[in-house]
Amino acid sequence: MTSIPLKTSDISIIIPALNEEENIPFLAKNLEDGNFEVILVDGGSTDATVELARHHSFTVLTSRPGRGHQQNKGARHAHGKILLFLHADTRLPKNFATSVIEAIERGKCVAGAFSLAIEQPTLAMRFVSTCTNLRSHVFQLPYGDQAIFIRRDTFLKLKMFPELPIMEDYVFIKHAKKQGRIAVLKDTVITSARRWRRLGVVRTTLINQLVILGFLLKISPEKLALLYRR
Repeated sequence: MTSIPLKTSDISIIIPALNEEENIPFLAKNLEDGNFEVILVDGGSTDATVELARHHSFTVLTSRPGRGHQQNKGARHAHGKILLFLHADTRLPKNFATSVIEAIERGKCVAGAFSLAIEQPTLAMRFVSTCTNLRSHVFQLPYGDQAIFIRRDTFLKLKMFPELPIMEDYVFIKHAKKQGRIAVLKDTVITSARRWRRLGVVRTTLINQLVILGFLLKISPEKLALLYRR
């Protein structure tokens, strides 16, 4: 039996958010030309995140904070055949929906994500994004800020994201890789430089690598989350 071709309306975009009011108008602009479902899962914002999301006709759900938990809740409520998990400070490329559908239908991949660019592309930021893309392509190991996408039925079979305080994307992709190829598209998402601006490129990169090393050494995710968010 021939499967029915996927359409852009088959995509559900799930956005975990916490105090992201400054990013909601940019998200709305980024997503305005599509007829896909947009679900924002709020983790207890104290600013205008929820009100702005509703104003822009996003479906809004509330949950306890935690990116894994928030994304799983959005996935359970989604109607699309394809789930795309988007961080609130990340912008998708033009015609991203077509690229996602082509990767899913023709690429024979279990899941996929985009290449990464960082806003305000200084030399240091370009170095970070180049290293990220090299890791992603060589090891098929994209992270959450690269907008992971997957068929909904496959996501549910993989038992969704682990509800950890940190590294949920890493664990999920490692699990998914056991089932098949992870596609990393040439199209780039643009993510915010706010963490690098706040902490500096060297310090941010060092913390990120320490968190990964600590996770591999079986240090508790709760302790690693404290290090990451200090």
